[in-house]
Amino acid sequence: MKKFILEKMVTIEFYGLKSKYGKFSNFYKCNVTIDGKVWSTTEHFFQAQKFPDQPTVQEEIRQLTQPRDAARQGRTQTGLRSDWEQVKDDVMRTALRAKFTQHEDLKELLLNTNNSKLVEASPTDSYWGNAEKNGIKGKNMLGILLMEIREELKNQKESESNEVSKDDLNYQPN
Repeated sequence: MKKFILEKMVTIEFYGLKSKYGKFSNFYKCNVTIDGKVWSTTEHFFQAQKFPDQPTVQEEIRQLTQPRDAARQGRTQTGLRSDWEQVKDDVMRTALRAKFTQHEDLKELLLNTNNSKLVEASPTDSYWGNAEKNGIKGKNMLGILLMEIREELKNQKESESNEVSKDDLNYQPN
């Protein structure tokens, strides 16, 4: 009979840039390159993708200095793409994948959370964070996507460490 050890799941909450895990925030400044363009934060990229038919607006957002300004423009700009609610998770996934694959220190920070539950402890955002709305805890979609990216990175790391080359086997062809 197998014995199972039940571990209490550790929860890591993050919000704002000053916390230990503040680098998980979309406002954390680290360049990400997506489709040949450099974005100063994942927030810049995310907000610009709301306007794929307005390249001038996308470029204005990309050029903004502060992520809060990119967020503000993305929330107030007219002409939001009609399928935004259907694609926004994939847009965020793309941004996060770029962030955590292009920066080794961020990748290690995420991997070092092991199997912890990641929660954006936003006091106001009930979609990306866990803010309560009408008595219901928020969805924490940012935390969910970070955990998904962490699993991808773990699997990638495991498959890389399991690869065996001919050199590793002292292979000598006949």
